[in-house]
Amino acid sequence: MRLFVAVQPPPDALDELRSATAAMRSAHPDLRWTRPDQWHLTLGFLGDVGDETRADLAARLGRAAAKHPPMRLAMHGAGRFGDRVLWTRIAGDVAALGRLAASVQAAARRAGIDVEGRPYRPHLTLARGREGASLRPRVDELTGFVGSTWTAHDLHLVCSHLGAGPGRTSRYEALASWPLTGS
Repeated sequence: MRLFVAVQPPPDALDELRSATAAMRSAHPDLRWTRPDQWHLTLGFLGDVGDETRADLAARLGRAAAKHPPMRLAMHGAGRFGDRVLWTRIAGDVAALGRLAASVQAAARRAGIDVEGRPYRPHLTLARGREGASLRPRVDELTGFVGSTWTAHDLHLVCSHLGAGPGRTSRYEALASWPLTGS
């Protein structure tokens, strides 16, 4: 199974972002926009994980979630990774979110999963650039976006079913969730 671990913003926060990007989505078909029903904050991409490893991973993620408190977050503005990925920024308890991402990656490594070692950059992916697209103007269009603050209460283990969604996009399935109960 192709897995990742994420925090899910609440529907009202996602609705704000959907409204802020609605005009852009129709005006810029040169981008491959992510579906709003799939928006999330990835804490760790795990790739293909076998069933036996997944059981060990789930236990470790449950223990990690119990060590971290709920955190106050908000989405605002935008950024880009070159001209490949357009995203919205995350504000609020980003240091706590970074510590949670580090715990997720440590849990995955202890379960025998090879995870990338690059620094965590909290964001929510909005679109991917097609060949020749420039994302700089799209970043500028979202500069003024400021979403409401919300609380992340849970950690989710998600399976990505490639090509099983509308238009042969991925379909996401939450396999397990754990409350953030640390102090």
